[in-house]
Amino acid sequence: MAKAEETIKEPTKKATGKYFAGIGRRKSATAQVRIYTGKGKVIINDKELEKTNDRLNNPFILTGHLGKFDVTVVVKGGGFMSQEDAIILGISRALVVFDETLKSTLRKAGYMTRDPREKERKKPGLRGARRAPQFSKR
Repeated sequence: MAKAEETIKEPTKKATGKYFAGIGRRKSATAQVRIYTGKGKVIINDKELEKTNDRLNNPFILTGHLGKFDVTVVVKGGGFMSQEDAIILGISRALVVFDETLKSTLRKAGYMTRDPREKERKKPGLRGARRAPQFSKR
């Protein structure tokens, strides 16, 4: 029983104070992002990242704010890549709330555009969205 207690990790401390919020979406993933003034700590779904992903830092690097904000994210749905894209969009939108002049820089880099591609629904009589049943001549 002692081993189980040792493996339980304490939840990370919640950031408090003034924040700037942004929501990012991609496919079925939704990320609610808050950026606080801080030292560059990233918390995703109450788990702190030891090594931050380069893609997640790109909006900060581009705008020159790397290491100046702590980021907290609540992300749901989708897969790893969709969630990552949703977080990037949320960070970019939060940075624009922080400083409106960053919008043109982020837009030129493509971080302010939501990717509209969604999964196409399955149609009746087909095996998938477009895949038809195999045709047999005889």
